[in-house]
Amino acid sequence: MDVLSLIGVILAFVAIIGGNYLEGGHAAALLNGPAALIVLGGTLGAAFLQTPMSIFKRSLGIFRWILFPPQIDLAGGINRVVNWSMAARKEGLLGLEPVADSEPDPFARKGLQLLVDGAEPESIRSILEVDLFTQEGRDLAAAKVFESMGGYAPTIGIIGAVMGLIHVMGNLADPSQLGGGIAVAFVATIYGVGLANLLLLPIGAKLKSIALRQSRYREMLLEGILSIAEGENPRSIELKLQGFMD
Repeated sequence: MDVLSLIGVILAFVAIIGGNYLEGGHAAALLNGPAALIVLGGTLGAAFLQTPMSIFKRSLGIFRWILFPPQIDLAGGINRVVNWSMAARKEGLLGLEPVADSEPDPFARKGLQLLVDGAEPESIRSILEVDLFTQEGRDLAAAKVFESMGGYAPTIGIIGAVMGLIHVMGNLADPSQLGGGIAVAFVATIYGVGLANLLLLPIGAKLKSIALRQSRYREMLLEGILSIAEGENPRSIELKLQGFMD
């Protein structure tokens, strides 16, 4: 579990609610059903309109990365590539066939299979780069769904505020109706700005950083596989790939 994400969410809401309490406010004052409906419904509706179904499904699929990110072990990956290169030097490229069959990572498995099949380095690069860029583009597009929602939420909150003020202006003759309209106006703005800056934009940024780190891991594998195809020394491969480390 990514403890930092959990701490960040808790700290953000504790700071907002705690600050409201210290100023003499009450948590109940921040609860408003109509305002939540306007902001959440409007933000989701705008996201649905903008996003293709496949990308939206992918965004839901990678949402879990916020708390349970995929394990990306660059150092371990480098060691695996070095072991592959040593096996190739001892037994030839065909010696990697059992390794390819048991490899759980689809990207690495495809690269190893291309080595076993005797593909040329340029052919290996062109095939694996298609996978790499396609997956990276898909994940970044999914992360941008949350960023786009973070852009819509404050504006929808302003729409909710204006709607509340319209309600207030239409009931000036009835003071009993003024409080509810003003509450919707201000709480909708808080919901829109808070949802965007405390959740949606940070979630989008974190998912992008994870997607880019995954791409760097695949780039490292790609360079390692190409180096094996070109017959480089395992020590030279290790030194080269260490440049991908943080």
